[in-house]
Amino acid sequence: MFAQSVFRLRCALWLSAVGILLLLGACAEEPSAIERVQAEGVLRVITRNSPATYFQDRNGETGFEYELVKRFADDLGVELQIETADSLDELFSSLNRENGPALAAAGLVASEGRKQSARFSLPYLQVTPQIIYRNGQPRPTRAQDLLGKRILVLKGSSHAEQLAELKRDLPELQYEESAAVEVVDLLRMVDEGQIDLTLVDSNELAMNQVYFPNVRVAFDLGDSQALGWAVAPGEDASLLNEVNAFIRRAHENGVLDRLKARYYGHVDVLGYVGAYTFAKHLQQRLPRYEKFFRQAAQKNELDWRLLAAMGYQESLWQPTATSKTGVRGLMMLTLRTAQAMGVSDRLDPKQSIDGGAKYIVHVKAQLPESILEPDRTWFALAAYNIGGGHLEDARKLTEAEGLDPNKWLDVQKILPRLSQKQWYSKTRYGYARGGEPVHFVRNIRRYYDILTWVTQPQLEGGQVAVGNMHVPGVNKEKPDEQLPPL
Repeated sequence: MFAQSVFRLRCALWLSAVGILLLLGACAEEPSAIERVQAEGVLRVITRNSPATYFQDRNGETGFEYELVKRFADDLGVELQIETADSLDELFSSLNRENGPALAAAGLVASEGRKQSARFSLPYLQVTPQIIYRNGQPRPTRAQDLLGKRILVLKGSSHAEQLAELKRDLPELQYEESAAVEVVDLLRMVDEGQIDLTLVDSNELAMNQVYFPNVRVAFDLGDSQALGWAVAPGEDASLLNEVNAFIRRAHENGVLDRLKARYYGHVDVLGYVGAYTFAKHLQQRLPRYEKFFRQAAQKNELDWRLLAAMGYQESLWQPTATSKTGVRGLMMLTLRTAQAMGVSDRLDPKQSIDGGAKYIVHVKAQLPESILEPDRTWFALAAYNIGGGHLEDARKLTEAEGLDPNKWLDVQKILPRLSQKQWYSKTRYGYARGGEPVHFVRNIRRYYDILTWVTQPQLEGGQVAVGNMHVPGVNKEKPDEQLPPL
């Protein structure tokens, strides 16, 4: 009996020991990727220092990829730590090394070749690879037209993969790869005739084409491709699952659409022809009047670039511009406005710019105090275009619809109604071309953004010269909340 009790006790002790060992073994398991991120409180991300990904300006860190991945880190409740790679090869090597970054967010095409060294998320952006040539040269229209051309692409890029695949069908095709350049350098080299052709994605061209008036799209090389974030290969899908859930939400809640509009939307507004024209006028016209814009802005406590953007929208920086309705000059002032602002000669560019600066300050001062920045700036521009009375009519219609009359985002939806009888018949000031101020404000914001990009000092990244100015190798459109007041 005693022996049986001892045996049972020993069995119980043995089972308890085994259970403890199993428990300890379970506790000793490696934490998952997402658990490591959360335990460290930091999301380490590797990217490229380029306009379409990540860069720094006077406001700090920014860029399409940066803004998107910052939102992801915020969702996880952790800090974001950015690392930059000097080349795409280095980026993938870093992602695969032990204790390397958890995520790569760098405008990466999820190509078949790359799937050997990384796992890709759901797509967050569709882009089209495009052959770029210089205006004035014969336009290539098919792959065979690439033969005998000087072609340069980024080393380790999906474009290099595409050309390598194309070379199997066209053995005479010659091209070079370089890790010492970025997309902006490739476009500049085409623009200046240093190379004949390059291959870039449509989003990167959209962001940079305003700086290079000679670059043109020859043709699309293949179908559109998906951009995704990348994690290291392996069976641990915990971080990738979180990424995919975030990207789904970003599609659904409009975050991706807003970022696309901010960084690439100027092409939608200006169109390709308008973007090329603006690039030429930056070089040829603005230098003649920049001093006047700066002086008028300083006297009236304005941002000179916003004032210059207004001048471009009004006259394309042409001091003798005249409309059929009688408005004249670089800032297209009416005779009545010019007289009220002390302008004796509307065709004198300095007087016109001074008058426009005084008038926008006057218009802004008339707005209700309930309209705060940055919306106050947009309302002032709209009133400059359509008049304060019509703007107030639109604000009342906005409020009647249950929207916010102090938010430009809401009022711009209602302004076009001022040209519809069923709506303007209910207003105090009646009919107005309500769609015009919406386009007016939108265009000025785009011009302002571009002028900000080309004049801002850069903390990182290269610069390319355009005329007498330095065009940053990086650029962006400011979010509304960062715009300085008028």
